[in-house]
Amino acid sequence: MDLLRSLPLGLYLEKPITWLHKLDPRVKLIWLMSFLISPVLSSSIWRLILVAMLILLTFSASIPLRVWKRQMGWLLTFCCLVFVMSAAIAPDGLSINYQPRLPKDELTFAEQTNNLPPVPEAKNFSNFFGLVKTETSAELTSQTQQQKLTELPQPTSYRYVLFQQRPLTITRRSVDLGIRIATLLFTVIYSTNLYLLTTGSEEITAGIEDLMQPLNKLNLPVTEISLTLTLSLRFIPLVLEEIQNLVRSVRTRAINWKKLGLRQASQVWLIVAERLLENLLLRADQIASAMKVRGFTTPDQHKVQWHDLQLKVLDWLVLVTLVLFWWVRLVWGGQN
Repeated sequence: MDLLRSLPLGLYLEKPITWLHKLDPRVKLIWLMSFLISPVLSSSIWRLILVAMLILLTFSASIPLRVWKRQMGWLLTFCCLVFVMSAAIAPDGLSINYQPRLPKDELTFAEQTNNLPPVPEAKNFSNFFGLVKTETSAELTSQTQQQKLTELPQPTSYRYVLFQQRPLTITRRSVDLGIRIATLLFTVIYSTNLYLLTTGSEEITAGIEDLMQPLNKLNLPVTEISLTLTLSLRFIPLVLEEIQNLVRSVRTRAINWKKLGLRQASQVWLIVAERLLENLLLRADQIASAMKVRGFTTPDQHKVQWHDLQLKVLDWLVLVTLVLFWWVRLVWGGQN
């Protein structure tokens, strides 16, 4: 088991270098925020368009099949399951009739029921002992009226209930809710993952630091924040590597978990978790020692310029398409 390959979410793709890799990290960050903000108060059609745009971006960038098959494939399957559950199983919130358990005026209702005369029951030879319940004339008339109403021709082809087969009821509202939930999950998760897939950790922190420069006037530690983000992004692969090594060490010992029982098995995993925490603290101490050896004092005095952030022709074209993107969203993608 290789966690660095079996957990593809949030990993950086070094090769091949696509046109998404060559974009400025600030431009990609602005596009990412647009993908995350535009679904707010938008229609279902616009959310489906966002999903299609993310899939087309993946194909146009020529990302290898081995990468997006695990990321986009499993995520699409999960979103489809969420859509089915939301549309067919979960109620839409409009077809539920809330009725009180008790009448509004219990005393008046009790007096009316006591004063009502008993309904005479029809007696015949087949129902001489009253074993078979016969339908009254009022029930028969109500059934005939319902049949006549259902047989009336409808003026339009509009139907609120699209499919009804007990216990499944699919309505227009439930389908709309299913589309909104499934597309929102896909857009939020996959757009972030695509950004991390095509942008290195140093590029991300450099772009965020450059965009946060106006906050220096408010005496906010922008450089310290970017340095902390860089170290945290660099520390994620180390955590996965330590977990992978500990799991392999447990597997090589061929422990019979059935004979251990629940209590002893939990003790073993507590020891493994304690060892993991010790290894991570050791790695953090090694990183701090390496920074001290290289003369690192403060981020302002020992600043390392990772990338030269300059907007190129491709970046300006992408920014122009961003303006078109928001124009379409504000004009056509609003909620009805």
